[in-house]
Amino acid sequence: MKAAPARARIARTKARVPPRRRLRLFRTIIVCFLSLIAGFYGACILTIAALRWINPPITSVQLQRQFEAFMQHRPYHRRYAFAPLKRISPELQHAVIAAEDARFYQHKGFDWVQVQKVIDKDLDKGSLGRGASTIDQQLVKNLFLTTSRSLVRKAVETTLVPLMEIMLPKNRILELYLNVIEWGPGVYGAEAASEYWYHVPAARVTRDEATRLAAIIPAPNRRRPQQMNDYSANIEVRMRQMNW
Repeated sequence: MKAAPARARIARTKARVPPRRRLRLFRTIIVCFLSLIAGFYGACILTIAALRWINPPITSVQLQRQFEAFMQHRPYHRRYAFAPLKRISPELQHAVIAAEDARFYQHKGFDWVQVQKVIDKDLDKGSLGRGASTIDQQLVKNLFLTTSRSLVRKAVETTLVPLMEIMLPKNRILELYLNVIEWGPGVYGAEAASEYWYHVPAARVTRDEATRLAAIIPAPNRRRPQQMNDYSANIEVRMRQMNW
């Protein structure tokens, strides 16, 4: 009995709001939304430009992990030390490229050859498998987005990757990538990963250690280098095929 009067009051309230005022409110919401998007992209573009010379002090994925630890009431310790590319073992550089993006130096941010292979493989299996994200795409995700999978995240990646390719040289993209990605719980970058897992600086990582470190990148919070026997051997084969 009380529901009908309540609905009537709501209907009268809506009726009292002039159509023009509702239209203005709608336009205001749209303008604010578009302003937020423009502000986000503007900040990303400025950041990418600055990354040509400045090393990132923190990334969005690092903030995400810190927030997750806070919400789950568990301790969080960030290990992150930026190392120039010349102080990262070539074995580790090559292992990561072989594992994550074999055509890194050939493509312009998107590996359409690999994308087609993944699509064909998924069609044969009748299911969706792992994507074909390049080092560029993964770097954009780490710097500006989160690890959550969504079409929105992919759309943002797709728009920012070409800008990164235009504004940064390939070796700088690789250097940034190697320094910001996760390599364990709270472990970010090659230097911290080498110290954490093998107690050596990134410059002294051996070939076997490099392939094992590269093998944990897809699931750094679950995998352990010492358990990656098969996958690390596969990466080593890929390195030999690429004359490394």
